[in-house]
Amino acid sequence: MSQYLPVVALAIVTVLFGALSFGASRLLAPRRPSSAKSAPYECGILPSQEPPERFPVSFYIVAMLFIMFDIEIIFVYPYAVARSSLGLYGFVAIVVFSVLFFLTFVYEVARGGLDWGPLQRSRNLESAAAVVSPERTTTTTIRRVGTEGRGEPGEAA
Repeated sequence: MSQYLPVVALAIVTVLFGALSFGASRLLAPRRPSSAKSAPYECGILPSQEPPERFPVSFYIVAMLFIMFDIEIIFVYPYAVARSSLGLYGFVAIVVFSVLFFLTFVYEVARGGLDWGPLQRSRNLESAAAVVSPERTTTTTIRRVGTEGRGEPGEAA
């Protein structure tokens, strides 16, 4: 029991320090509330609209993927260290574990959970190619920075 005495003493000192710091802050800190202090702060920009009530579910899915890959790394690192003593059983277990994690990631990508921003509509490439004329070059359109002294695309320099 005496071997745990330093740990218990440190835990007591930690709790006492936290309680005393919190109490001293409550007693000594000035209280002057104002509307500016209670307003949300975002880099000095005043909020133009109220925040949405809920985050989109895809936000939570991406957060869960992040946590899952962290957990995978936590399990793969010890396997890499003790690989020789775990043998074939350890290899099969880590492969199954990794495949399951990879399949969840593929599912999330296929679902579009990592596509942020406005929805992108697919374009018909044949109609887009018809808009661009073959006579169009860098000299007949916008001046391109860094193209002075270069030949046209496709020309030998």
